[in-house]
Amino acid sequence: MNEAINDTAAQTDDGLFRLLFLGDIVGEPGRKAVSLLLPLLKQELNLDFIVVNGENSAGGRGITPKIAIGLMRAGAAVVTTGDHIWDQKEIVPYMIDEPRLLRPLNYREGAPGQGYVVLETKKGKVAVVNLQGRTFMGQQLENPFPVITECVEKLRQETPIIFVDFHAEATSEKVAMGWHLDGKVSAVVGTHTHVPTADERVLPKGTAFQSDAGMCGPMDSVIGSQIEPVLERFHTQMPTRFGVGSGAVRLNGALITLDPKTGRALKIERITRTWHE
Repeated sequence: MNEAINDTAAQTDDGLFRLLFLGDIVGEPGRKAVSLLLPLLKQELNLDFIVVNGENSAGGRGITPKIAIGLMRAGAAVVTTGDHIWDQKEIVPYMIDEPRLLRPLNYREGAPGQGYVVLETKKGKVAVVNLQGRTFMGQQLENPFPVITECVEKLRQETPIIFVDFHAEATSEKVAMGWHLDGKVSAVVGTHTHVPTADERVLPKGTAFQSDAGMCGPMDSVIGSQIEPVLERFHTQMPTRFGVGSGAVRLNGALITLDPKTGRALKIERITRTWHE
């Protein structure tokens, strides 16, 4: 059952481009809710393009080929990831041949897969870039700022519509990236913290920004994980295995409306839906 979907949205083509981005999908509950609701959201919001972050979709850690295929069949044009991309080893050979499943662009040279993709749509080409921050992330990645600058310069020769999923821990790093890319890309939306932020806005030069889109996962949880094991960890500081929570699922994301001719964002809106099995 879905309490929030309606079919009152106008379906007339006004010439604008509507891109929906959904934050980190967590485990089976998140996958199931997204797969069932995406077709409804596409109709309700009159969407042209859908991007989802799937890096926590396999039991809360990583993604598998089967899950990636399922998300694309449900309507996602591109699946982005983050620091858990390598947690499921079978994903490595799959992503070499599947350009629509992205890993962060700023991994060192030689990493499998790719960090961006350009796809054709009825309203022109769309580029999606997956980028990862370095502050508090514990991984030795290339500096995302010069890496994305070089990439965007190349992509703008193909299309003005460029969406960036910036998977990062520090809000300051995400905000800095938004200002760094203002006027150069259509949108910068953060992922990783699983908590949606209320700072969505269109920056002065036309780039839509939100620090974090939030997650698509169980509401009664600790950012997607079962509550009791997390509490035990905080109380005892002992290593504890976290399972995925259960119950009602909250979908969080961002709807970006832009001019397909210029790539400039006109509006960004937080999207929230609740799903009960």
